[in-house]
Amino acid sequence: MPCWPPWRPPAPVAGSSSSARAWARARPGCSTGWDGAARLVTVERDETVQAVAREHLGSDPRVTFVAGDAGAWLEDVDGEPFDLVFADTWPGKFTHLERALRLVAPGGTYLIDDLDPQPDWPEEHADAVRRLLAGLEERKDFRSVRLAWASGLLVAVRVAGP
Repeated sequence: MPCWPPWRPPAPVAGSSSSARAWARARPGCSTGWDGAARLVTVERDETVQAVAREHLGSDPRVTFVAGDAGAWLEDVDGEPFDLVFADTWPGKFTHLERALRLVAPGGTYLIDDLDPQPDWPEEHADAVRRLLAGLEERKDFRSVRLAWASGLLVAVRVAGP
């Protein structure tokens, strides 16, 4: 039985080191686009966290590890858009949002987490999350859905075409 939806030819994937593990496990038994043409770029400033990802994926030539600030990377990155952008930190979510969204290919996915209130949030963070969600949900170039799962997710797909 074929998988649904049918997958397009793969394009690069960007995100934190945790997205590398999530992408590699996506859609068991079906094509994930994780073939010889696929690429994954992981940006992580914590060398200890990146070491875990390198331990599991470091020998894979399709994976590029960037050690540094995700905001600086977003400012400098150039090239093809990505099929998946997983923003697991402030840059790409609360800062550099427009730059991150421009990196999503038509039909591609933008994924963010940590959207449900947490006991250790600073008081003003709840307002920042509300503004972020409202802005994303109003966009005409993305279709988004909130998921009440784990720490709270939003999945947004860039509208393909004009």
